[in-house]
Amino acid sequence: MASVAQPVKPGKQGREEEQSFHRIRITLTSRNVRNLEKVCADLLKEAKKQDLRVKGPVRLPTKILHITTRKTPCGEGSKTWDRFEMRIHKRLIDLHSPSEVVKQITSITIEPGVEVEVTIAHNA
Repeated sequence: MASVAQPVKPGKQGREEEQSFHRIRITLTSRNVRNLEKVCADLLKEAKKQDLRVKGPVRLPTKILHITTRKTPCGEGSKTWDRFEMRIHKRLIDLHSPSEVVKQITSITIEPGVEVEVTIAHNA
């Protein structure tokens, strides 16, 4: 019996064996939406240059933290209240790439007030 060879795309041959691919989740958190969206766009642009599989940015629900406090410091006078809120925006970006490439992608300038968390999971 003769075995049938599977067709292989040019340029992709042996690439899977050379490097181990990882699922990489980048979590971006900020109070400022414009800075957050700019960092997301920069990350996606760098990932597209490297020809990586990208999912996202996934927009998670905004957390709104409320604080209600009395205006008067001594407690006397009319009972007037101040209401303050802080909105926390969060985005997720999933990449499927070697861990060495992540260093190149995340070397972009990150806007002030944006926190970046990178989680790497081995592909099962």
